Amino acid sequence: MSAPHTDVEQVELANTAFYEALEQGDFDELSALWLTPADLGVDEEYHDPAETGVVSCVHPGWPVLTGRGEVLRSYALIMANTEYIQFFLTDVHVSVTGDTALVTCTENILSGGPAPEDSDELGPLVGQLVVATNVFRRTPLGWKIWAHHASPVLSETDEGDENDAEADDTSS
Repeated sequence: MSAPHTDVEQVELANTAFYEALEQGDFDELSALWLTPADLGVDEEYHDPAETGVVSCVHPGWPVLTGRGEVLRSYALIMANTEYIQFFLTDVHVSVTGDTALVTCTENILSGGPAPEDSDELGPLVGQLVVATNVFRRTPLGWKIWAHHASPVLSETDEGDENDAEADDTSS
């Protein structure tokens, strides 16, 4: 097995671990998957950890979050307010160059909010289609997430299809 092939497999495993930690609501595991200044060999005593090897995250509809603390707080909020979440990843593509890896994928998300009052049942399940880019960096402890960017996929509406049909009719 060649080293580049092994790198791709290790990045795929790290990417899968990221989504599994989210599904399981495992904040400690999720935190361990994100890059730290120590992963970059930076002595935090002399450098501000928030400014060193800055990680970033963009959740669908959110502004850019930068710095490990801000990014991890966002995941704590998501985990605290999501009763159920499951990711079905499709179109996964991994590219490794040196100590950096890029993963693009489609997140087919099934999630449920809080249960209705006076009920033990889950809240309504909602499906969402999101495209994501995850950037990883090789560290002595394995591949760690450097950046995550996710954007919703807009679906075509019936109205748009009708307008397209009208345009076709007028061009004849």
